[in-house]
Amino acid sequence: MARSRTPRRPGRGRPPHVVVATRVYTPEPVAAAFRQEALVLALERAGAEVTVLTTTAPGAGNARSRTRRVSRWPVKRDHQGQVRGYVSYLSFDLPLALRLLLQRPMDALVLEPPPTTGMVGMVAAAIRRVPYTFYAADIWSDATESVDGVPTFVRAAVRWAETTVWKRAARVLTISPGVQHRLEELIGPRPSLAMVGNGIDTDTFSEKGATGGEQGPYFVYAGTVSEWQGAGVFVEAFARARAAHPEARLLFFSGGSGRDALEARVREEGIEGIEFRDKIPPADVAAHLRGAVAGLSSITPGQGYEFALPTKIYAATSTGTPVIHAGEGAAHDRIRDHGLGWACDHDAEQVADAMDRALRGEDAPAAQDVRRWTMENASLAGCATHAAEQVLASIQDARTP
Repeated sequence: MARSRTPRRPGRGRPPHVVVATRVYTPEPVAAAFRQEALVLALERAGAEVTVLTTTAPGAGNARSRTRRVSRWPVKRDHQGQVRGYVSYLSFDLPLALRLLLQRPMDALVLEPPPTTGMVGMVAAAIRRVPYTFYAADIWSDATESVDGVPTFVRAAVRWAETTVWKRAARVLTISPGVQHRLEELIGPRPSLAMVGNGIDTDTFSEKGATGGEQGPYFVYAGTVSEWQGAGVFVEAFARARAAHPEARLLFFSGGSGRDALEARVREEGIEGIEFRDKIPPADVAAHLRGAVAGLSSITPGQGYEFALPTKIYAATSTGTPVIHAGEGAAHDRIRDHGLGWACDHDAEQVADAMDRALRGEDAPAAQDVRRWTMENASLAGCATHAAEQVLASIQDARTP
């Protein structure tokens, strides 16, 4: 992993102490956990001391390093083992308030969604008189629009909480031009908004290594299944494509609110060749992606999430595997414009045609080309370096009269 060029910031007789509050952290196999770990490592390389306040996870323990302390707290998880839903969020947020107030002297606070964590952190930062940085990887209030049955007052509350946290933050880190633009629509252009990008651990997700040991050609969907992803399009498309390729399979390594319904649909319709597996460690995901015909990514149209750039895209391309993306917007344009695979509408017929071409090897980009593009444009270490610079700059700003 490349060393950070972030300069060491002047301190008051000690290195700056940064506290990171996140409901998920490695070894949990989710994008937010990887993103926060990369930020912690970048801050450490820049000379900061870092404390991570997070949740207990299977096999995690209370990890320590020379300058990093990971403090874990038990929380309520759903039946898939995820910290998801208001009760789960509050089981993290309420103890977090006390944990932040009891922290030893700190110089900055970094907060990861949901907005409730942002609100708790915002109040704690005000009491402790330190700047806070909010990592806006998603627009949660927009996401509620894609979930049926969410009361209007809940949507309004999420919007208010999210925009309030953004407005009062010393820095708000965004992961793409689309997310940056959406924040500017909601709270106006501000110097505190910083687009740091997003990416993947290109060391773990590399083109070298094992291939998962699977037999026959297969596709991989690795990541969350929820309303705004619309992964159901791959089920219908695969059923069509498999008629000409009976040896093909589709592997889901995922969780999320939509997984159970998708799995039930496959059973009810008797679609063969689709397997739903538990989430696995990043190195195992990388191995399966290396051996795949293509990785899969999708975004449901018409729900305001066309600006998103799913990390699962970079996970595939970093291993040299092309991507089939279903849906309009930033992800569609990125794959089309940079030759990273097959970009199509969120339409089963178009996706089935892309699957057929991928299985036949038609129009498939070279593995070294998609790997090279990812190294140059979507390295998580590089994005984390930019994020660390912003966090340390917020400390410097707070110390400047």
